[in-house]
Amino acid sequence: MNSFAFVFPGQGSQAVGMLDAWGGHPAVVATLAEASEALSEDIGRLIHDGPKETLALTTNTQPVMLVAGVAAWRVWCAEGGALPMALAGHSLGEYSALVAAGVLTLAQAAPLVRLRAAAMQEAVPVGTGAMAAILGLDATKVIAVCAEVTGAGGQNEQEIVEAVNFNDPSQTVIAGSKAAVERACEALKAAGAKRALPLPVSAPFHSSLMRPAAEALREALGTLALAPPQIPVVNNVDVAVQSEPEAIRDALVRQAFGPVRWVECVQQLRTMGATHIVECGPGKVLAGLVRRIDPELVGAALFDPASLTQVQELLA
Repeated sequence: MNSFAFVFPGQGSQAVGMLDAWGGHPAVVATLAEASEALSEDIGRLIHDGPKETLALTTNTQPVMLVAGVAAWRVWCAEGGALPMALAGHSLGEYSALVAAGVLTLAQAAPLVRLRAAAMQEAVPVGTGAMAAILGLDATKVIAVCAEVTGAGGQNEQEIVEAVNFNDPSQTVIAGSKAAVERACEALKAAGAKRALPLPVSAPFHSSLMRPAAEALREALGTLALAPPQIPVVNNVDVAVQSEPEAIRDALVRQAFGPVRWVECVQQLRTMGATHIVECGPGKVLAGLVRRIDPELVGAALFDPASLTQVQELLA
């Protein structure tokens, strides 16, 4: 079998009915029941019925994406899939990876990510923060321009813009106060960016404006017993594999206001020996990024029975 890693998607890949194709697979049914009990809400109905606008609410998106990723993982395991040599997750997806690795139970993780979502939303009033995807410009230039725009804002600590998601070599997401993000978009286009696309999000995720959310997360994580990972997990904030529960807690806290270093995470999986990277959960976003980060890596996606068969054949 080829040496492979599994990665889990975050916000943005959710869709109404995204688990329907599994057709009542026992692993999916059990996952939905476990999450529903933990959240005191019928998560299966929320995913099946939506509507889209309800799924798009941050406090719903984060738990349903966690559940969808874990469901696909459990199907893989139930169908005799071999364990990957390592795991990673994009932003929220890191929590799915930690459940797959046995660090958190789903019953622990589901309320935790809902709390994370609520704390992120409360950290910055709706309408005052923003995010944008910058396409076609080197990340170092994006960082420099954001620093210039933030510096031009003077002593106002809320007028900031930062590079927060390094998704592929020519796609970097910025976040911060709405006015600063708008100024940065204009400056980045002037600096050579092909496009600067505002993102339909409700908060400036992974920016330093999220520090209040991180403190709420720290308090919640302190009440949970974490287990050592059974599979190595490459984290977002340090691009590192941690085995001590306290170090994992600290990395999750800092991830809330630190950048998602996805390019480096994929490169680290390659360094660890992965030749194939499988996106586990709804969508194909991460599988596509794999190819743009390293053309020698093979990217694949696992999200329904047909793709399960394809991945099984690919890794045979």
